[in-house]
Amino acid sequence: MATKLVNLNAAGIDISSREHVVAVPEDRSKESVRTFLGFTRDLHQLAKWLKACKVETIAMESTGVYWFDLYTILLDYGFEVYLVNAYHVKNVPGRKSDVSDARWLQELHTFGLLRGSFQPDNLTRTLRNYVRQRKNLIRQMTRETQRMQKALEQMNIKLNNVIRDINGKTGTAIITKILEGERDPKILAQYRDWRIKATEETLIKSLEGNWREEQIFNLHMAYNHYLFLQGQLKQCDIESEKVIKTMTSNSLTNKKVDKIQKSKNNPNFNVSQYLYEALGLK
Repeated sequence: MATKLVNLNAAGIDISSREHVVAVPEDRSKESVRTFLGFTRDLHQLAKWLKACKVETIAMESTGVYWFDLYTILLDYGFEVYLVNAYHVKNVPGRKSDVSDARWLQELHTFGLLRGSFQPDNLTRTLRNYVRQRKNLIRQMTRETQRMQKALEQMNIKLNNVIRDINGKTGTAIITKILEGERDPKILAQYRDWRIKATEETLIKSLEGNWREEQIFNLHMAYNHYLFLQGQLKQCDIESEKVIKTMTSNSLTNKKVDKIQKSKNNPNFNVSQYLYEALGLK
């Protein structure tokens, strides 16, 4: 009984750090096994050759990190790409000793014997990069906040004990004035927001500090770095929104989703609405 061919337009790629060996069906090219270098120009030549050979689906092993660039380029060219575990490939019986890795992958994929690992599409991968970058920026902002708190504490400024968030409206205004040279606690306390629960007298007492220039310097450095990271966070949100808009551009729903109440470091666009457009849920 003949084995059924599942993927007639299948190719196999043997990945390495310097070059990639590619095998296509023998009737698609005079040279059905070719070697391409790992430079970006060569990866595009590889993809164009596969297109010329009318390949639709490709199997490659997840070797180190060397698969990543070729994988994303092949997705951009519209190929279906199976990233397979090398261990699973080695466990399939019947391989002849003179068959190359690329040809063996191509044959296995033709018969539908390979299972690809989950990998997000390039658009999702881009969004994931921004989300991860965003988390990293927030962690760095938290560290800079801790450095500001330490500098204030070293001068016996108890601002952190009086207000909930030194990066809020009151805390930011007071720190800005301190860095501008103001030292009078009564003047600094005038920047107290009406929502602060602590009394003005308590706030004044918390701002009677042992002013030290080296700690003012530390406070200045941490505050400036925090503002820089805050700007980067906004840029990250702008790029994330662009990607999410692209993901939801074909949506037909007109249902409006209530915007979640904004809190510190949340994106400044309605994430819930975009999630509903893309996934049908929030």
